[in-house]
Amino acid sequence: MTRPESPTVTITAGAVVGDGAPASQTLDRGLRALELVAAAAEPMTTSGVARALGLHRSITYRMLRTLENRRLVDRDSSGAWLPGAGLAVLATNVVPEVRSAAQPVLEALANNTGMTAFLVIRDHDEAVTVSVVEPRSAIAHVTYRPGKRHPVHRGAPGLALLAGAATGVADGKPERPEVTECRERGWAYSESEVLPGMKSVASPVLDDDGHCRAAVAVVFVGDHDLAALGSAVIAAAADVTHRARLMSRSRPTGPA
Repeated sequence: MTRPESPTVTITAGAVVGDGAPASQTLDRGLRALELVAAAAEPMTTSGVARALGLHRSITYRMLRTLENRRLVDRDSSGAWLPGAGLAVLATNVVPEVRSAAQPVLEALANNTGMTAFLVIRDHDEAVTVSVVEPRSAIAHVTYRPGKRHPVHRGAPGLALLAGAATGVADGKPERPEVTECRERGWAYSESEVLPGMKSVASPVLDDDGHCRAAVAVVFVGDHDLAALGSAVIAAAADVTHRARLMSRSRPTGPA
């Protein structure tokens, strides 16, 4: 059976230095292809990636095969592209202290709520998922992938990141009322802003100076007690802050 073509998605290159022109067009194209596959809600065909990038299919295929050789992308049984395990290796040193501190907290949050729990950081005007834990015993849960990106002004995780920042303005857009509300009560809620039909609750992770380092979130479907979920993610975010503080204090500061 032939997989239906992926919906057309347009992706723009990330931030560049200097006059805005990439120093290497080939590398820029490959990175844009990787960003596209990593951000897609479902595996993408080669033709779908090519259309989104405005490139010929054969050029796109060669780039994707190169990324596959580096384990940055993989293919499902139909040959469509999805994020590869190599991305997780690359992400290991992204906010390592917060990620390490968050891992046991995310595990507890996922198993206590029966929902997929994840850690998100801000990358310019995007929210990027860096860690994901799925519940062990839930009958059904939402599958989420590390590396997923979405605009920071959309979705509870992004709203929580903005609420923890000095200003909730992102990508030239004014602060949303939901950001102000999250800043006041400690958690944000969204529905169908990132994935259709999916709901999310998130809370910012702050350091000792009040700077937002990340956001803890859960994603789910159906009706749940939002206030209880809000309290759970606030507690989880505070636990991450506490654990990261202890790890920072125990880290060697120099030669003995």
